[in-house]
Amino acid sequence: MSERRQSLRFDKVFTVYLTTQQGMTRGIARNISSSGLFVETRDALPLGGQIKVTFTGDDGTEMTALCEVRYQVALNYSSPQAGEEQQVVATSGTRGAGLRIIAYETRENHPMLLVDRERVLH
Repeated sequence: MSERRQSLRFDKVFTVYLTTQQGMTRGIARNISSSGLFVETRDALPLGGQIKVTFTGDDGTEMTALCEVRYQVALNYSSPQAGEEQQVVATSGTRGAGLRIIAYETRENHPMLLVDRERVLH
C-alpha cells in the first residue's frame, strides 16, 4: 500500500480558534502538516468554504492561517456492553474537517502571505 501523504506531520494536539462567516468557535487541531490539518469541531464547517484558523502559544503569540474546507467526517460510536454488538449511535462521537492551508496572516491588518505550492498535473 502506498502512502498518500508526501509531507511530514506534526502529531500534537492544539486548541485553535476558527473564524467563519457565522462567527468564531473553538476546535482541536491534529495531524498538522505544512499543507493542511485536521480539526475536530462541534459543528459542521461549510464544505469548500474558507475559514481562518488561529493558533495561540502559551506565551500569547498567535498565528492565523486561511484554510479551505476539503472534507468532513462525523463518527459516532457506542461502547458495546458485555454480549452486545457494536452499534452506531447519534449521541456521542467526533466531527471534524480536513483543511488545506491557503495563506498565512503574518501581521494584523496586512495582506495574507500565500503558501507556495508546486503545480501538480494529473
